[in-house]
Amino acid sequence: MKLLVTGGLGFIGSNFILNVIQNYDDFQVTNVDDQLYGSNSQNLTDIDNSKNYQFVKGNITNIKLIDKLVSDCDMIVNFAAESHVDRSIANINPFVESNILGVSTLLNSIKKNKKKFLHVSTDEVYGSLEHGSAEENSKFNPSSPYAATKAAGELLINSFITTYDQNCMITRCTNNYGPRQFPEKLIPKTILLAEKNQKIPLYGSGKNIRDWIYVTDHCKAILDVLLNGKSGESYNISANNEIDNITIIKKILSLMDKSEELIEFVEDRPGHDFRYSLDSSKIRNSLNWSSKINFDKGIQNTIDWYLQNPEWWKNVEKNTFNATPWKN
Repeated sequence: MKLLVTGGLGFIGSNFILNVIQNYDDFQVTNVDDQLYGSNSQNLTDIDNSKNYQFVKGNITNIKLIDKLVSDCDMIVNFAAESHVDRSIANINPFVESNILGVSTLLNSIKKNKKKFLHVSTDEVYGSLEHGSAEENSKFNPSSPYAATKAAGELLINSFITTYDQNCMITRCTNNYGPRQFPEKLIPKTILLAEKNQKIPLYGSGKNIRDWIYVTDHCKAILDVLLNGKSGESYNISANNEIDNITIIKKILSLMDKSEELIEFVEDRPGHDFRYSLDSSKIRNSLNWSSKINFDKGIQNTIDWYLQNPEWWKNVEKNTFNATPWKN
């Protein structure tokens, strides 16, 4: 089975590839990644010499390259995306290019070559929820430029399903955490700043709520959908683990034996969604998927990984830890 993965040097994509290569001998994986800021070539050094893996440097908007790679595979999983809300507030253009134009390029190629396509999306397309949880057919209500471009990509995919009868599926997941996540995100940022005994910026009151899932649980869900999901369908993925940001930071500080005085409340970012929540009954019932890693175990695993792998993050640019990156 020949599998094309886009954005495979990023956080979730690299963990997905590692899971596939290490557990499934019948997969040949090609990873295309343009090695932009969120990518890290060290993410996949464990499989550099694997006969079942090859890397191609390139952008998903490159029509000629994508046509060549898609024609030579059986199925595609699209992780490639600009994904940080703060950056999208500062400059939307890269998000439009990757999350809309890149998806369009992939869709045109899978239509031409008649391939199976799975697109990895986000719970943020539903926007902030005061109560309840979003189901697969809940209305989109994106708040940030990032979420809006992800929603636009999904609408393009749905149009190709309806108009061209393409074999496409979509997954939407809640907040991921675990090894190899770029340090601009809340959990790795907190771990690394705490390790340096530096102030940890916290937006607003810190009461914003997210549902957190360990990255390997998400990767297993994606593979289940890829192999056994129904064409034309979307699947929500969540761990039913809703926690507010200040609780997350305090837990990390406690596990690292650091003082809560490191917390520094800063100006909230514009349009900050208060709560995300997904109903994942569909994937649990139809594909018998469930999350395996509870938060206590997962967060300790994550802290341990970052502290044991300083060579992975020591060269990260200082502005990655900026208290209000959306102003940059």
